[in-house]
Amino acid sequence: MLIRDVVEADLPAITDIRNDAILTTTSLWTYYPSDVANRAAFLADQRAKGYAFLAAVEGDTVLGYASFGDFRPHDGYRLTVEHSVYVHKDHHRKGIARALMLPLMDRARNIGKHVMIGALDATNEASIALHEKLGFAVTGRLPEVGFKFDRFLDLVFVQKVLK
Repeated sequence: MLIRDVVEADLPAITDIRNDAILTTTSLWTYYPSDVANRAAFLADQRAKGYAFLAAVEGDTVLGYASFGDFRPHDGYRLTVEHSVYVHKDHHRKGIARALMLPLMDRARNIGKHVMIGALDATNEASIALHEKLGFAVTGRLPEVGFKFDRFLDLVFVQKVLK
């Protein structure tokens, strides 16, 4: 497995992974699938900001991806980023998310970011455990702030100071 920057050829596979998460999980709290043009715009924006957008690949197969972006738009948050990491459903529990997170944190640190935040569905115990193993601390829980699949969802924030 290789972890590298996303290239345009990865975007259809990344779109498929994202859309599966949208349609079948509570990892993304949106209802509507993306298209490749949307992911291409995201890639262009990440590049313009100097922000990471990484892919885990094996040969020509994209196994997962990770990125980070601004936590909030206000100047006082400029040293804090929020990340996302998604793995293809056929490749869960193989260490891919961890393999993506380590260089993602390095990339954020290397451009002067101080804190990385994750916003996780409270029922996603595997993701919470992964983040704790990576040194993230659970710092908050917001009950019933999301709604998907006809039920309310709790949001758990995790945070890591990037030293």
